Amino acid sequence: MKPDRTVWITLVLLIGGTVLLAALNLGTAPTSALHMPTYVIALVGKYLCYAMLALAVDLVWGFAGILSLGHAAFFALGGYAMGMYMMRQIGTRGVYGNPILPDFMVFLGWDHLPWYWYGFDWFGFAALMVVLVPGVLALVFGYLAFRSRVTGVYLSIITQALTYALLLAFFRNDMGFGGNNGLTDFKDLLGFPVQAESTRCGLLVLSALFLCGQYLLARFVVTSRFGKVLIAVRDTESRTRFLGYRPESYKLVVWVLSAMMAGIGGAFYVPQVGIINPSEFAPGNSIEAVIWVAVGGRGTLVGAILGAMLVNLGKTWFTSALPEIWLFALGALFIFVTLFLPKGLMGVFAPRVRIVPDEPAIEPPVGEAHEVTG
Repeated sequence: MKPDRTVWITLVLLIGGTVLLAALNLGTAPTSALHMPTYVIALVGKYLCYAMLALAVDLVWGFAGILSLGHAAFFALGGYAMGMYMMRQIGTRGVYGNPILPDFMVFLGWDHLPWYWYGFDWFGFAALMVVLVPGVLALVFGYLAFRSRVTGVYLSIITQALTYALLLAFFRNDMGFGGNNGLTDFKDLLGFPVQAESTRCGLLVLSALFLCGQYLLARFVVTSRFGKVLIAVRDTESRTRFLGYRPESYKLVVWVLSAMMAGIGGAFYVPQVGIINPSEFAPGNSIEAVIWVAVGGRGTLVGAILGAMLVNLGKTWFTSALPEIWLFALGALFIFVTLFLPKGLMGVFAPRVRIVPDEPAIEPPVGEAHEVTG
């Protein structure tokens, strides 16, 4: 399926917008009216990371019917993997000057590096863990859940329990991940100082590029034959199973892919925010991601990106202007969208946007017609 106008507009706005912001930050004087402050660069970069999480949620909720209330766990695991690499790069520049142990381990009296920290002094290994750790967790969890045919609100509750369990585990000091304080005080990334304006601008543009790549990948998946079967599973799982397909296999694949996408978002989040701690596992973060998708438009992909950007922009404004009521405003927004905008903002401003065109229904797989698989 050829890219339509919506795809091109999305790519141009994301890449062109971030390049423009970076140019206004690096190419203008701080006293210029056109200068873009560094804190805005970091803020937009954070929004782009949230958009990756929202896109991952929309992939499983909008096209597979899996309402996940625990996707923040995958986001946080990717963030911790990147944070571990950046902690290993501090070396003797830490408060205690230990070339091997991070400061928090020295403070807690650790005398050796835990085995699961080995390899994180190499960026390639850390980058692999960013997608592998969330992917393996999603594979194990999804295999057990989908094989047992857990669906609906029961699956949502289990995903929320998963992220809450990880929250409690990472809060413990003996886990070796910094406990309540998490990982912070990063110095550089691949040799580039994380506080430098050029590094922040580079991370901003890279975040936009990876977001565009994830968007194109997600769009390719949902417009393929695999995606059509996935949508059939979402709408009528029992009928799809009667046709000879194995719905649990399709859901497992897209679930693992979605977890990996969320992990990449978390990896870009850490160097731009400067900290990763157990609060990122909080179930409320996963619920917020669902709100972003609902506001933007479930099952549109573009709507997930739009919703994440707009809701977080509003959250930033509310937390500074009306800090006492911003949570009520967020809840009211979700209720309003649910009642009056069931298709989100994309359903209002771009009602013709369709990811999957009207085509003939899926056919039974060759040699498996009318086979009922357990």
